[in-house]
Amino acid sequence: MTTPTPSAGRVRGRTVRLGAACVAAAGLVTVGMATPALADSDQLWIVAPYEAVVPTAAGPGQEPATRTLGLGLYHDHSGFQVTDGRLTVDVSGLTGVADVVWPENCAPSGTTAVCSVPEVPLTGITSVPLQIRAAADAAAGASGRITYSATAATTMEGGQLTAPEGYETTVKVGAGPDLVVERPAPVEGVQPGSTVPVPFSVVNNGNQPANGLQATFYVTRGLDLGTVDPRCTSTPVGEGGPVKPVTRVDCAFDDVLAPGGSFTLPEPLRATVASYALNERVDLNVSASGGAEDLAPEDNGAVVEVRAVNTADFAVRGAKVSGAAGDTVKAALTFRNRGPAWIANLGSGDPVGLVDLTVPQGATVTSVPENCQPRTLDGSWYEGGPAGAPRYVCDLPMWVAENQTVTFPFELRIDTVIAGSAGTVALKPPYGTQPLPFDPNHRNDTSKLVLNP
Repeated sequence: MTTPTPSAGRVRGRTVRLGAACVAAAGLVTVGMATPALADSDQLWIVAPYEAVVPTAAGPGQEPATRTLGLGLYHDHSGFQVTDGRLTVDVSGLTGVADVVWPENCAPSGTTAVCSVPEVPLTGITSVPLQIRAAADAAAGASGRITYSATAATTMEGGQLTAPEGYETTVKVGAGPDLVVERPAPVEGVQPGSTVPVPFSVVNNGNQPANGLQATFYVTRGLDLGTVDPRCTSTPVGEGGPVKPVTRVDCAFDDVLAPGGSFTLPEPLRATVASYALNERVDLNVSASGGAEDLAPEDNGAVVEVRAVNTADFAVRGAKVSGAAGDTVKAALTFRNRGPAWIANLGSGDPVGLVDLTVPQGATVTSVPENCQPRTLDGSWYEGGPAGAPRYVCDLPMWVAENQTVTFPFELRIDTVIAGSAGTVALKPPYGTQPLPFDPNHRNDTSKLVLNP
């Protein structure tokens, strides 16, 4: 599922669906990021959707379904306290298109309301849930807009922040199905070898039936759904090698979901947790058959997270090489996941870890492996090009199977023979400085690259 991408500054945050990370498949939700404020300043931003669709009534004598717009405020700088946020919402552009129900923290006056956000957070969370629904006489195709402005008090010099101008939400009246997938809570603390339920339920909140249903499940390799349904097919997906990180399950159901109707499988889904499972997930996506356009595709998917009790012992190994002055020698640094769990960052696409090499004294790197970036000794960006840096940081893949190895083949020229000259090889997390939380053994997180031992 995807949502319309807001303009810069509207919403902060990112979530990525599995298929986009490991194969060319549909993305989860992607939202725009605000341009960051300067380090010694702060900026107030408005949280508002770019677009919203409200359905007409499903039939005579029925009320149109209500939609909730998640509005709010946030700011950039953690060093300043921002309070007394005042979000002004102007719905005059919705006349004859949609009606609104103001939340309790809004004070309306005519078609405008000032909504209070006492403590403005650093993240774009919903603090003003505005309900809207199609006006009684509105026809499909009608549209209007909501505009916004905002101010807040701050401890920064000047005492007040003002959000940039130009925030608005286009509201359209539509007709069609609106399939909504249940969003279950994560399943925590499961044991490898056990089975867990995978909730899957779909409701049609639209005003027209869905004449059939297409469902796609992306299942990480630590879970096995078995045979989902005779109307489904399963395909391992992912690049390279016999081990695939994800299984894609495609299903086609001919059930008709009337407005207000629901769909579940004849037999509830259950997943067997593999011995190598750790942080697993099943991404669920649905769409109406026949190409029918969904009124709100942003709620057509959900993620079931399954977190197993398991560990993965990451280890690095350096090398010992010898040569005379002027010789070029090959030195392969090796990473190994000793298991028992596999590790994957399929949601974010981040590497599972980094291998950090400090080059031994008396040598110059002449050939750099793929996915290795040059650095200065203090970790800053090295401006001199790939070769010749005093330090290198190498990205591991976004997923590694249990017992998998990754090799980084360096070539170095020995400029001066220094017996036993050694550089550190260290395993590090992709972000921050804390040790990898799933790794129970940190004694093998460092090694040495030794020249002329």
